[in-house]
Amino acid sequence: MSGSGFDPAARPRLSRPTGPSGYAWLVSEAADIFELNRTDFLSTVGEFVGIYAAAMGADPGELPTRQAIMERHARNQGFRALAVRGGHPGHIVAFTYGFRGVAGQWWHDVVRAAIVAGSGAAVASGWLDSVMEIAEVHVHPEYQARGIGRRMVLALTAGRTEHTAVLSTRDAPTPARKLYYSLGFADLLTDFLFPGGGPPYAVMGAALPLEGHAADASQTDTAGPRPSTW
Repeated sequence: MSGSGFDPAARPRLSRPTGPSGYAWLVSEAADIFELNRTDFLSTVGEFVGIYAAAMGADPGELPTRQAIMERHARNQGFRALAVRGGHPGHIVAFTYGFRGVAGQWWHDVVRAAIVAGSGAAVASGWLDSVMEIAEVHVHPEYQARGIGRRMVLALTAGRTEHTAVLSTRDAPTPARKLYYSLGFADLLTDFLFPGGGPPYAVMGAALPLEGHAADASQTDTAGPRPSTW
């Protein structure tokens, strides 16, 4: 495991868009991105688990536990979830969600302890005292490499009051890792093993708003993600 002394305040801060225009840039081409409330998310979580399994090549035996984790996450403060419809007729092909990270959450506490051990308490506080934790970003394999993941992450973090965003991803040169780098994320931990086993992960962080947000915001004045009507 390695730590990073990267300071989230070191990157020049962009002005934060306010109001509905904070979402405007997310809609492009024919992607149907929409926001779900907690009730809608929980009623659709089975579909999201299926997308997770397809995107990650997950063992079927782990899916009930993954679904329980998603359901628990939906109760967290500041929870926001987005999904994407695609195809004809439209069906859900991608989703993402996140929430405000606070002490007492398992992932938050594990990551804070590791950053403190590797880089010190001040660096950990800079990243995690006011943080949005991006828990899941998944696109069905048939719809990958179309920019959907990028638009979802930008939309998910738009207009947030937190100062930083953090996430974990496989510590490998994957398309997801490259996407996060392109959005301004930096490695906070590498070759990191979460308790309970599994492959090495990288924990990545970025200052909010994300890089690319201002440029994308200037390209459209369309309305933001539609609320779910389910």
